[in-house]
Amino acid sequence: MSARNNQVMRAISDSRDLKGLSIGQLELLCEEIRGLIMETVRRTGGHLAPSLGVVELTVALHRAFDSPQDKIIWDVGHQCYAHKILTGRREAFARLRQVGGPSGFCRRSESEHDPFGAGHASTSISAALGIAAARDALGRDFSVIAVIGDGGLSGGLAFEGLDNAGVSGRDFIVILNDNKMSISPTVGALSRHLTEIITHPLFERTKKEVWDLTEKLPRLTRPVQQIVRRIEESLKGLITPGLFFEDLGFRYLGPIDGHKLNELIPVLQKVRRMKGPILVHVLTQKGRGSAAAEDNPRKFHGIAPIPTEREKVEKRPARISYTEIFGETLVELAVHRKELVAITAAMCDGTGLTEFARHFPQRFYDVGIAEGHAVTFAGGLATQGIRPVVAIYSTFLQRAYDHLIHDIGLQNLPVIFALDRAGLVGEDGATHHGAFDISYMTSIPNFTVAAPRDGKELRDLLYTAAASNAGPFAIRYPRLAVPDAGALEHEPELLEIGTWEHLRQGQDGCFLAVGTMVEVALAAADRLALRGLRMGVVNARFLKPLDGELLARLAEEHDLLVTIEENSLTGGFGSLVASVLATQGWEGSAAPRLLSLGLPDAFVEHGTRQQLLEIVGLTPERICAQVALVLQRQRDECKLGSRPLEMPSA
Repeated sequence: MSARNNQVMRAISDSRDLKGLSIGQLELLCEEIRGLIMETVRRTGGHLAPSLGVVELTVALHRAFDSPQDKIIWDVGHQCYAHKILTGRREAFARLRQVGGPSGFCRRSESEHDPFGAGHASTSISAALGIAAARDALGRDFSVIAVIGDGGLSGGLAFEGLDNAGVSGRDFIVILNDNKMSISPTVGALSRHLTEIITHPLFERTKKEVWDLTEKLPRLTRPVQQIVRRIEESLKGLITPGLFFEDLGFRYLGPIDGHKLNELIPVLQKVRRMKGPILVHVLTQKGRGSAAAEDNPRKFHGIAPIPTEREKVEKRPARISYTEIFGETLVELAVHRKELVAITAAMCDGTGLTEFARHFPQRFYDVGIAEGHAVTFAGGLATQGIRPVVAIYSTFLQRAYDHLIHDIGLQNLPVIFALDRAGLVGEDGATHHGAFDISYMTSIPNFTVAAPRDGKELRDLLYTAAASNAGPFAIRYPRLAVPDAGALEHEPELLEIGTWEHLRQGQDGCFLAVGTMVEVALAAADRLALRGLRMGVVNARFLKPLDGELLARLAEEHDLLVTIEENSLTGGFGSLVASVLATQGWEGSAAPRLLSLGLPDAFVEHGTRQQLLEIVGLTPERICAQVALVLQRQRDECKLGSRPLEMPSA
């Protein structure tokens, strides 16, 4: 549906405008929202299937509640597109995930309708309970609603939040957006009828009167209340899956068809008036309204922009990605190494493990959205001689930091970590950039940490990690195509751990580049050569242990060393090099100047990867300009016969 025909949506400037619309108008609005989401995501890319699946639920929530006074917290936030459209961001939505446009996730800085930002799963219940507790402490009056999917509910943090919320007794609502459970129409109909009974004011009043009456009859209080409770629980237990939540202290309602506004809205309006912790179980369909997304919600969970016909003609032949290289190499290794197993946290497709799972189903483990569990589970396997390969995005592995230290590093267990999406990932923005893994992985004793410059080296590193049994081994690589098209034709080779690769000699200084930045350093060196400046280039493929021997030789030969990394400069590769140089005795006027280039001490926003590299100064042109300036200053200082002792900043 073209945005030009959005008659109902054009009349909506804020979610409060939904209050006066009929059910028929709201249903038409849902169609228009779906059309706008599909039209926009085709151009910008984004999370299609999740957002299409919650359109009616979003409309119902904004009809029943009063945002921003009432607080709606979306778990992960990748399904918030309809929410953004209804809360004053419809015009800006055309620039979704683009520089200067709305984020693909909820952001507190973006709108007062986003009370809590997120890009990772399972946080909504804990955050919402905190907001409810603050409301009660400050004597305020508003509703708090956490919307969490069945996938997000698999995370341990979600259960910690449920456990705490249930015993708190606070007025607090959880919407379980279930798009996986299969419940028969008969059960659904009975449950809807039961929900109508339970939410009816007469039921609540009758139950309260029974409780009040029995309180006045001390000898009968406990037996009568137990009988009433058992009758209610027996009815629910027969026809609903909600006893688990009831035992946690929640009133369970549902399941409800999440695509029928005439059922959703009345229930939510009644729930708003109920007291205590409430859980509403809503059934939705991912990809609703798009036949392709309905048939294959995994494929259409998150999609790239669909190229125009002109772009298709101009597009270069598709190259294989680092993720695909990892997946295929792991399958090859597993054929000969029976001890190898693969673990992922609900990201089988994204981490390239689909073929491994197909070839070795008994050696593949998808633990759900539970990164901490994945790491400790791998540690348990490793104690029994199994070689686990844990494939998790860099940004998601941050959630398991304690497990990395205590369950893997401290016990020196030989677990292999494949950190996909290291560095800048582009349009998904700050919550998804792999900006900190060098900092947090290299800080843990016993870990080997490496980064390949191309597909061939990724194969070599994975082969080396599998052959090593000395301790944990982490390999970081980006969300990119490899620069070497024939990488899979290369037979993996064993690399000496802790060695770098000296690619190019130079007289004026040397680049020490990590992973993706090796190609950037080579291009920057070419540009500097046109200015008569000769810079060497080293592929610093091992971040821990560093190649101390080569580093000492480079410090002896050069007055300027330039580290380049696609990681935060705080605690990153540049810091490691500076620390090693100081340990080796390179201090004061004898030390080479060290220019460290990388990501700033700030959260990098969303945009194309190339735009973001330009913003943070990691393009060949920007690096060339910075290095040329430093070298010119050095030459000027030599002419004056002096040289400042301080190191230049990036």
